Amino acid sequence: MPPPHDPLREQVDAELARVVREHAGRLTACLVRVLGDFAAAEDLVQDAIETALRRWPDEGVPDHPDAWLLTTARRRGIDLLRRQAVYRDKLAQLTGPVPAEPDDRLKLVFTCCHPALPRTAQIALTLRTVCGLTTAQIAAAFLVPEATVSRRITRAKRKITQAGIPYRIPSDTELPDRLAQALAVIYLLFNEGYLTTTGDRPHAAHLADDAEWLAAQLAWLMPKQPEVLGLLALIRLHQARTTARFDPAGGLILLRDQDRGRWDHAAITEATRLIERAAKSRRPGPYQLQAAIVACHAEAPTWADTDWPQIVVLYDMLLALAPSPVHRLHRAIALHHHPGERGGPRNALNDLDNLPGTDRKALEHYPLFHATRAELLRALGRPGTARAADQRALALTTNPAQQNLLHQRLAWD
Repeated sequence: MPPPHDPLREQVDAELARVVREHAGRLTACLVRVLGDFAAAEDLVQDAIETALRRWPDEGVPDHPDAWLLTTARRRGIDLLRRQAVYRDKLAQLTGPVPAEPDDRLKLVFTCCHPALPRTAQIALTLRTVCGLTTAQIAAAFLVPEATVSRRITRAKRKITQAGIPYRIPSDTELPDRLAQALAVIYLLFNEGYLTTTGDRPHAAHLADDAEWLAAQLAWLMPKQPEVLGLLALIRLHQARTTARFDPAGGLILLRDQDRGRWDHAAITEATRLIERAAKSRRPGPYQLQAAIVACHAEAPTWADTDWPQIVVLYDMLLALAPSPVHRLHRAIALHHHPGERGGPRNALNDLDNLPGTDRKALEHYPLFHATRAELLRALGRPGTARAADQRALALTTNPAQQNLLHQRLAWD
């Protein structure tokens, strides 16, 4: 027999879920700073969440739920440390005031991105511990099974504890070795916020905002690193279009149909300046090139004015520096709209259908790959095959806005 409907309990659960999504990473980072132990910090946060599940339905949601969770976690930590004399010095730190250091999460990012850990483990651990992404979300970003991600995270935590990897911002000489992974983490975090792979919301603004904050902190820390500036510009260019990306019902509005008057043109101008600052170093990189591609879209007055030949050239440069199946897919999308002999749907589809085997395998479970093929097939007058491709995309996506858009396309056939 199903449990009786309890509106109050559902309201409390929804609010707690929101707080966990938006603050769990920050709370964990705060506790790691004091304890120096990932597993212990995560356990304390989880205990605090379980306590909230028991108490909030009766006591009500506190005015500052994130502070309530931190206080509860700290009290639980104090109880545990009192039983362990070896941690008396840490107990003194816990019982004292915890300063709200703005760079806690950035420190934790660099701790997770220590070169002693495999690159894939660094990124997976950071996304899980610092950013609060689920194993399923991380698996979707890597295009790998959830079990693989779970193993990577477990091994990485064990390695950090056993090796005594310090919790701090690296020295100037250490920063370059960890920068690539830190940038990758922020990039993947933003992608998940920009268009979510789990949940019932089309996007997660708090994740996108966190990614922008982390990128801005990195830019402050390393103002002469062109790829840092490139990533910050890339994020801000995308953020500038946020208000025009969804209709009032939460439906996805494609770039060609967006009201460009609703874009934040001041933010676009500022992001373009960041790209220009980065370009002065004459050290092009993947994030700068992606930012330049998005800038081509952002600076076009209309969809028809988009400089597709320039975008294809930029994708060619991007693939030379950072070949990836997703970059190849986006190049094919640009090629579809290219007005010259190189472009058109036939050339774009040919590129996709002749991807190397490893790239094709990686994209088989990526909904945008199948949705793109469907668009190209329709443009070539092959509606039956296009419908099958859209159905495959619909079966793969979990984003409600993408699902709605695909349902509309299938209904139009």
